[in-house]
Amino acid sequence: MLGAGCSAARQPMEQEAEPALYLPEEVRIAVAPALNHSGGAEFDPARVGDLMASELSGLEGVKVVGVSRVLAVLAEQGDVRIRSPEHALEVCERLGVDAILVFAVTEYDAYTPVVGLAAQLYGPWRPEWPQGGLDPVAASRAARPFPVPQGFGGIRPQAQVQRTFNAAHEAVQRDVQRYAHSRSATAGPLGWKRYLASQEAYLRYCCFTLARELLLQRMENKSAAAVAAAGETGQ
Repeated sequence: MLGAGCSAARQPMEQEAEPALYLPEEVRIAVAPALNHSGGAEFDPARVGDLMASELSGLEGVKVVGVSRVLAVLAEQGDVRIRSPEHALEVCERLGVDAILVFAVTEYDAYTPVVGLAAQLYGPWRPEWPQGGLDPVAASRAARPFPVPQGFGGIRPQAQVQRTFNAAHEAVQRDVQRYAHSRSATAGPLGWKRYLASQEAYLRYCCFTLARELLLQRMENKSAAAVAAAGETGQ
């Protein structure tokens, strides 16, 4: 697996950095400890939450409220995790943030490695805003943290992303190369491949990629809502 990215045809990819993400306005996001939907106990949910918060904070325009702050609020409530969309909004309001990131580890194999993640952003959201990239049929089958209401009567996430990152796949390896180059982490005996050899380093890559997709979807949903609202005003 580790040798799959070494051919001459793929070598130039090591010189490509991850495209920058530019948010139109600053956003404050709290990160909840990871939920374990993997059926195993090979990782620490709080530690994975810390890795997600660390990678999220590396995105320009994002201010992160870490897992410890969320855990403190949960402890005051006599709880250890986010239980529902309503609970997520309650904690979000308590912390005074724009959104709270609730995510689950749906698959975890440290040896391939394979990591499955499903994440949702909850925060103040007008119910008439479009679902954006959410497919109601696919969402009903997805192993997301919480179900997505099919109509407008319930609380829907600002954004939702689910991905499985299998390091045996060439597309994932090429993406890892871009991630490593963006962090100037291609030196050393393993070069960019250390992100495949280290469980924590690979988890960082997975968390960064998922967080970036979440923010892109949130931004697209807000833009779509603004366009829709302008159209209604024009009418």
